[in-house]
Amino acid sequence: MENYTYNSLTLQMEGLRVTETNKYPIFLFLLLAYMFILIANVGILILIWKEKSLHQPMYLLFCNLSVNDVMGNSLLVPRMLSDIMVPPSERFIHYYECLAQAFTTHMFGTNAHTVLMAMAFDRYVAICNPLRYATIINGTMVIKLTISAWGVAFVLVAILLGMTIRLNRCRTLITNPYCDNASIFKLSCENVYANNVYGLTFTVVLLTASIGCVVLTYFKITAACLTSKSKSLNSKALKTCSTHLCLYLMMLVSGFLPIILHRFPQYPEYRKIGAIMFHVVPGSLNPLIYGLQSKEIHKCLSNIFNFKRVKPSI
Repeated sequence: MENYTYNSLTLQMEGLRVTETNKYPIFLFLLLAYMFILIANVGILILIWKEKSLHQPMYLLFCNLSVNDVMGNSLLVPRMLSDIMVPPSERFIHYYECLAQAFTTHMFGTNAHTVLMAMAFDRYVAICNPLRYATIINGTMVIKLTISAWGVAFVLVAILLGMTIRLNRCRTLITNPYCDNASIFKLSCENVYANNVYGLTFTVVLLTASIGCVVLTYFKITAACLTSKSKSLNSKALKTCSTHLCLYLMMLVSGFLPIILHRFPQYPEYRKIGAIMFHVVPGSLNPLIYGLQSKEIHKCLSNIFNFKRVKPSI
């Protein structure tokens, strides 16, 4: 009988199939996108940390998205940049680095949902219970929401990868541009039925809870706005909720794209590009959209740049 359980610690990454003609434009695009993700998200974090006027629950919760975007791209994009510059036959990755990539990418996707659910709750209380907002969404509640968002994501992803780690591996080729849970358990020749069931259940429960939470909170926010005669309330709801909803829909669309492309195996390269865009697009646009829509962030940035512009020379 052939022995399949050799569990090689060296895996081969298929990555993107690039030619000599297009590898440099792709490399430059990913490099610029990654630099922008770092600069924009770290800049937002520093601005919120330094400006006391931004020490509000809405902005403190958004900091979780910026941390998530930096984390979700920092372990993936540099590795993909290095893979682009070498031929596919030389793209090797250690098994433990592959596990770290898989953990990071699933934490990134899961945490995006849980953080946006926490932000939806914050917007719901702000619009539907404005008089009790300061009492309900205080510093302690922000900490609880943050710990819950990261904690739930960690437990779900830890179970997901824990079920995969127990499997013996008989293959070594990762057919994705980076490692994820499915690409790792497909290396096994054992029965992966339990992995498929948990992975599907994980996805369905997360999406149902996420979409249900956002739909419910926005339904109640809409009802509150329709029954209220306050123009200031409706204006506040439109400004703050449109930003949150835009971030959520962008994350949802970019997440569904690689899932849909998985159903079309004849387009493997499009699926790989979709998987990369799932990380790069939200990470690039989240701070941009939030910065453009937030009057407080605009004001702080204007004060900083105006101060530098009018600062007298010595």
